[in-house]
Parts: sequence; structure tokens; C-alpha cells
Amino acid sequence: MEQGANLIEVKIGALIMDPNTNTPIVVLKSLDSETVLPIWVGAFEANAIAIEIEKIVPQRPMSHDLMRNLVIECGLHATAVVVTDLAENTFYARIEFIDKKGDKVLLDARPSDAIALALRLDCPIFVDQKVIDLSAAAGPTSETPEGDIPPPEDWPELIG
Repeated sequence: MEQGANLIEVKIGALIMDPNTNTPIVVLKSLDSETVLPIWVGAFEANAIAIEIEKIVPQRPMSHDLMRNLVIECGLHATAVVVTDLAENTFYARIEFIDKKGDKVLLDARPSDAIALALRLDCPIFVDQKVIDLSAAAGPTSETPEGDIPPPEDWPELIG
């Protein structure tokens, strides 16, 4: 992982629907505090995350299962997924791997894809503190109506 970065380890706190836009939201929650980060994602990616959380095995590999198989067959080891930035209501992430020679391999990814892959590879998920700060400073917008997110106590418990 990037040295000097102020990274917060998170888990999926909830996978909920935005009642206004009917868009799925992955809510990342800090392991060490009450800090949360809602990320609006596409329906396909939310489904890929939900399938892995619920340990449903599809008859044929889905795209994220294919990516997991490719990573394993290429001899890569996923060390971290990091949500790295928030710009113009778009979140950015990277997946960090170590190859067979011990070299780092960094891949740019959408956070939703990176999270779906992290779940399949049993890889920790982190958020850069600046993303938390940017999200809090942005406040609710028409695309990210954070005021409509139910309080944490109303979230369904998906991961203990």
C-alpha cells in the first residue's frame, strides 16, 4: 500500500436502495469508528456484491468471478482495494496486487468493481481519508442525496 497515505479500513456496512433514484448504494463503514461512506453504484455491480455477500454460487462464472479466476491463474495476490479519490461526484479506486516476483501491480478500477473483486479475493478494503473529507464537504447533491440515507441503526446487517 501507498506509504504515508491516511487510509481507513472499511467493511460493507449495508447495501441499500436510494428511495429517490432507485439506485443501489454501497455503504462502507470504518472498522474503527462510526465513519461511513455511501457510494452509489450500478445495478449490475450491486448484484455482484450482493451475490458474494450472500455466498450464492451462480451456475456459470459472472464477470467478477472471471476476474478473480484470472487474477489467481496469473499468479497475482490482491493486497488491498483503496478508494482513492472523489472528483465531480465520481469515486475512484485501485486494486493493489503483488506478482510472483514480489513486484507491485496497481490497477485503476471503479470502486464497485474493486469491492466486488475484493470480496471474492478476501482482500481488505480501504478509503483514503481525503475521500471521506471530500464526501462530507460535498454534502447532498441531486446525484448523491446523502440526506436520504437512513441512519446506520436502520441498515440491514449484511456483514458482521
